[in-house]
Amino acid sequence: MDDDLNSRLKPLRERIDAIDAQLIALLNQRAAVALEVGEVKKHFNAPVFRPEREMQVIQRLQDMSDGPLAHDHISAIWREIMAASRALEQTIRAAFLGPVGTYSEQAMFEYFGHSIEGVPCPSIDEVFRSVEAGAAEFGVVPVENSAEGAVSRTLDLLLQSSLTIGGELALPIHHNLLTSTGKLDGVTRVCAHPQALAQCQRWLTANVPHLERQAVSSNAEAARMAVNDPTVAAIAGDRAATHYGLGMVFTHIQDDPHNRTRFVMIGKQPTDASGHDQTSLIVSVANEPGAMFKLLEPLAKHGVSMTRFESRPARVGTWEYYFYIDLEGHRDDPSVAAALAELDQKAAFLKILGSYPRAR
Repeated sequence: MDDDLNSRLKPLRERIDAIDAQLIALLNQRAAVALEVGEVKKHFNAPVFRPEREMQVIQRLQDMSDGPLAHDHISAIWREIMAASRALEQTIRAAFLGPVGTYSEQAMFEYFGHSIEGVPCPSIDEVFRSVEAGAAEFGVVPVENSAEGAVSRTLDLLLQSSLTIGGELALPIHHNLLTSTGKLDGVTRVCAHPQALAQCQRWLTANVPHLERQAVSSNAEAARMAVNDPTVAAIAGDRAATHYGLGMVFTHIQDDPHNRTRFVMIGKQPTDASGHDQTSLIVSVANEPGAMFKLLEPLAKHGVSMTRFESRPARVGTWEYYFYIDLEGHRDDPSVAAALAELDQKAAFLKILGSYPRAR
């Protein structure tokens, strides 16, 4: 049996080895050209990372492919190839909500690739501060969850900061209940980020109602606590379980099986149009009759669609609000530019947070 199997596999493996030899030669050729691109960028002081260009490359390759590789596979492979090429030009740093093992770190790697230097931060505020101070070129912050809605602290900081949004990623969120032993013996409390506790509240009530629920700064922090404290169970993802060596008590405990969190990438550089873009902005209107109509009328007039509309108290005055809006299209698109120009004349306040490639 083994001899027959090996005899049939041998020529196939030899073909794979030959293809791999061609691939590594071509990848090195690609890397050499990328280095030349890097020299040209240095001459013109152009940014190393161009998210709109990388998205266009991936889209073109997906359109060219006849399979059997799925589009997601092509995206994952080429994101790492392009990340490795970027690293040859310059080490790029991205700040994220730490410690190591958070969903923010996972989102960072999925967006930028693994050839990036992560800068873990203790809070969302510190992610913004790190990028503003130049300790990192980019930041990765959660902006909304499909079950729990907007991450209010991120929205507040986007209003206050001079940083712009340059990209986004929708990450599936799968929560696990973790302990140091993989069992619940002796466990008295479950720790997690407040959002994770909220996303698992029905499951926790049905399955472990006796456990005290304690909110901590991040799920990875909860996992770190569980390593040394046998009374603690943590809610966290697979990355945290692996990093901290925790055992799985239960998997996929989120109430919504399709739970997703949207992350945005913040930085100082604007992003050019990719052809599949979104523009985020904050507006406020005067407290007068017809104010909301005046806010929305320029969008309808120029055929610009809204994909998100979120309100936040302005914290000044009485019952005044800021509205966080996502629009289809890039701010340089003629229809979007015309709508924004007219909106600027009618709104009491307008801040464009950025135009960037939409998550697919």
